Amino acid sequence: MKLTLFSTDGCHLCEQAWLMLVQLGLNQDTVIEDIIDDERWLAAYAVRIPVLRHSDGRELDWPFSAADIIDFNREI
Repeated sequence: MKLTLFSTDGCHLCEQAWLMLVQLGLNQDTVIEDIIDDERWLAAYAVRIPVLRHSDGRELDWPFSAADIIDFNREI
């Protein structure tokens, strides 16, 4: 399992999402991508971040809780 957290500098909600991932011990399996680095990401996620994407392509949009993250990782 690999997760991607779409984020950007100065996004306090993104920081909250990251802290939840750390608290759940998922930070080692998570890559943070700054949407400003890719025009496609910027177009897709500018008004949605933070967004958590699973390696299987599923996405979890904010707002989400730690319980939502756990459920998201259990879904197949």
